[in-house]
Amino acid sequence: MVDEVDQDGIERIDVRYVANLARLYLDDSEVDTFQGQMEGIVEYVKQIGELDLSEIEPTSHARPIQNILREDVVSPGLDHELVMDNAPREKDGQFAVPQIIE
Repeated sequence: MVDEVDQDGIERIDVRYVANLARLYLDDSEVDTFQGQMEGIVEYVKQIGELDLSEIEPTSHARPIQNILREDVVSPGLDHELVMDNAPREKDGQFAVPQIIE
């Protein structure tokens, strides 16, 4: 993805390569526009990498979250015979469906 380093030591992103991975067609003006934008993004990421984060505790979310789930309780299911009475076709106590893979 990094194509080359220019005379200022800035890594140049191969925008055409990235666009090809995303299956996008870009004309020359769009490549120039995205080139600057992607280089700006890379510079911001480098700035974040320079921060001292040794005192920051790793988190998976910015705010504490709690999963709200009901308790898993076993309950009776549907009556098998009643369900199979509604099946258009049955074979060996199961729904029979048309074959879709040859």
